[in-house]
Amino acid sequence: MRPIDLARGHGLSSQAVRNYEESGLLPPADRTDSGHRRYTRRHAQALAAFLALAPGHGHATASAIMVAVNEGRQDDALDLIDRSHAGLVSARATVDAVETTLRDLTVQSWDGGPISIGPLAHRLGLQPATVRRWEREGLLRTTRDHQGHRVYAPADVRDAHLVGQLRRAGHTIADIRLLLDELRDTRDPARITRALADRRRALDTRSRAMLAGAAALHRYLDTVDP
Repeated sequence: MRPIDLARGHGLSSQAVRNYEESGLLPPADRTDSGHRRYTRRHAQALAAFLALAPGHGHATASAIMVAVNEGRQDDALDLIDRSHAGLVSARATVDAVETTLRDLTVQSWDGGPISIGPLAHRLGLQPATVRRWEREGLLRTTRDHQGHRVYAPADVRDAHLVGQLRRAGHTIADIRLLLDELRDTRDPARITRALADRRRALDTRSRAMLAGAAALHRYLDTVDP
């Protein structure tokens, strides 16, 4: 196959196929006497595997997986896949923990007027420095009073309780930040429930995509010399 032949079935350009080869996502192509690339069924399966892996694992991880396979480092490729699945498990656990934490939080724990950082840290059993670090990491938001002191609104107090519970349970900053971005700015339990349900559906979609990627990669691995 010419580059255009391989590209056409996937809605890609010839240049995209050449770029994938140069990046190591496809094995090197043979050349004609005049220097033109010639692709085979193996290249078609490599391209199909990469395009199937990307929705579930992300472009960067899918690229790293294909490069490892094409360089004969199958153990590294499988390790990348395992780590990506572990990340999905962690993300699911975070959703579960948020739902549990929200059920356990009393209205009084985050209802009422704005409070300053000292009382908030005391309520959480933490040092103010920890609360400030969460703010720098994008987990909390705050406003300032007329004297420039941090002030936390009721929804921010709720977020602080969530962060505290999730961090104590060992969940990552990245997973917590992603969920807080979806929950922020609402105190409506129904909206929070919908946001968590949307997040769970997105994880289900990613899980299904990983299955499709695994099947395509398995077919490609059958064409690779052990």
